[in-house]
Amino acid sequence: MGNILRPRQAALWLACSLSAQAALAVTPDELHQHPVWLTLGHYQPDRFGAGYTSQADDPAFFLSENGKTSPREELKATLAAIQQPGGGDDHARCRFPARDAWLREQLDLPDDPVGCPAYDEWAAELNTEKVTLVFAASYLNSPSSMFGHTFLRLDPPQEDEEADLLLANTISYAADAAEHDSELLFAYRGIFGGYPGITSIRPYYEMIRLYNDIEHRDLWEYTLNLTQPEVDTMLAHTWEIQDKNFDYYFFDENCAYRLLALIDAARPGTNLLGEVSTHAIPSDTVRWVRDADLVESIHYRPSAATAVSHSLDTLPRDHQTLAAAIANGYVQVDGPEMQQLSTQERAWVLDATYDYVRYQSEARGWPREFSAPLSHQLLVSRSRIDDVQEIPPVPEPTVRDDQGHDTFRVSLGSGQLDHAEFTQLTLRPAYHDVLDPPEGYRSGAQLQFLRLDARLYHDNDELQVEQIVGVEIRSLSPRNQFFSPISWQVGFGGRRTDTDTNRVLTPYLEGGAGGSWSLNHNTQAFAVATADLEIDDDIRRGYDFAPGADLGVLHQNSRFSLLAGAKTKAWIISSQHRQDQLYLKGNLHIGREFSLFAEFTREDHFNRYQSIWQAGIHAYF
Repeated sequence: MGNILRPRQAALWLACSLSAQAALAVTPDELHQHPVWLTLGHYQPDRFGAGYTSQADDPAFFLSENGKTSPREELKATLAAIQQPGGGDDHARCRFPARDAWLREQLDLPDDPVGCPAYDEWAAELNTEKVTLVFAASYLNSPSSMFGHTFLRLDPPQEDEEADLLLANTISYAADAAEHDSELLFAYRGIFGGYPGITSIRPYYEMIRLYNDIEHRDLWEYTLNLTQPEVDTMLAHTWEIQDKNFDYYFFDENCAYRLLALIDAARPGTNLLGEVSTHAIPSDTVRWVRDADLVESIHYRPSAATAVSHSLDTLPRDHQTLAAAIANGYVQVDGPEMQQLSTQERAWVLDATYDYVRYQSEARGWPREFSAPLSHQLLVSRSRIDDVQEIPPVPEPTVRDDQGHDTFRVSLGSGQLDHAEFTQLTLRPAYHDVLDPPEGYRSGAQLQFLRLDARLYHDNDELQVEQIVGVEIRSLSPRNQFFSPISWQVGFGGRRTDTDTNRVLTPYLEGGAGGSWSLNHNTQAFAVATADLEIDDDIRRGYDFAPGADLGVLHQNSRFSLLAGAKTKAWIISSQHRQDQLYLKGNLHIGREFSLFAEFTREDHFNRYQSIWQAGIHAYF
């Protein structure tokens, strides 16, 4: 029997080989450079040279040993593999269904059915009719979420309006970080590399729990107008990259970048990755998707914190105080203070207080032995009240995150340091400071990366680097009787500092923590205890340290932003002197593309006074 089978096997092998060679013979010479093939292989042009290198870092993603650096070899290997007889989960057609479908269409190859049990079961379980791009707003308290986060929701057929999208699945790309890594280590390895990125599938309700409920981040849902074949192609390519390693980088090859690649694969010609230059900020990538006419509809999903804050803000000031007293156990739910209110007022106080207690118990870990009985009392009391208006739903923000100013900023200004006139050019790749147009950004939040300030002094035509900002983060979150967030700031880089005899560029590290309080809807006052460290050979002991304080007032609206305050520092290691400063800064917003700015500082340093002023224009790209 064995001798009979061998000739048959040889004939079958020969037929397959000839078929593959025939297909290769009619393959267009440039097919391996086709934009769709490069997209499916995640190939990018080499910075130096004429070749390509795939951003995939997992050997299992390639069928050729040279596949990472040779689109041609990978195409040949793929074409040969998909024409092998048989099927099953390990077959190339089952491992790479998007490649297989595209090559068969391009080369008019027969599309005989093939059995792929795992892929077929996976696709059937996802049951996707529409794809929705979800943007989770920025969250400064986590380095991985400072710029916001994007993921895709896979919407099943909507047979009626009651279909629960919470049960839909999502596609998400994130760094596969170790659980014990600190936030600082995550930030460092995320910037400079060190984490593999993994594409994963998770239920939407888990993502809502993480972003909407725990991290207090509003969600924007952008339903895409992909056709069913385009949706199927996206899923097929998701299957190809699922659980495959791609090195994760905080600025460019991040969550948003990988999702752009999936959309490019689904709809060839969009070339969303072509928009990426130095960085891929999630809010920017949402703008690119929107500008490419890929968005069909938009839905706003407020976070639990936003909903609770809205419920409390609908109450008059005295009713807010009453709600806080009930929540903290100082006033009984049915006490005389509540009985004095009208039926409508009592219902709203009960509703707002219940929302607040539930939020604190789930998000802040209030003891169940306290929160559970109180929640029950609030519900029982509220159940006795009928025929009253409900608290209005959370209004949708008038400006979405993707409608705020662009994140790359170029600034040109002219000013004077003491009596030396200068012109200053500032380049900031990302992202936002407190004086930029506030619409579409978190109030009181500042996050800047890699900012460069260069000055040309006119008296001697000397060009100097005034400051290099590596990272600068500031979070001024107002406190009230319900929420007590800590305002904080941190930054590092290099800056010009006065050594009494010279101004030198000095590495620095600064930080601070304190509080902020709302004065009205657009204005807040803050007080922050600060600490500064400078390190340089030009400093007498090589370094200096200064505790200090920063007191100020910030006003922001759609037309202008204003920041005024006073800083004081006590340098205690090398120079042993005080540095005091009064400052006033303002930006006049001209739409969301430009701002006129002006700054004035009066400083007492080394027992001499000097004034610094500057005015100019910011342009956002």
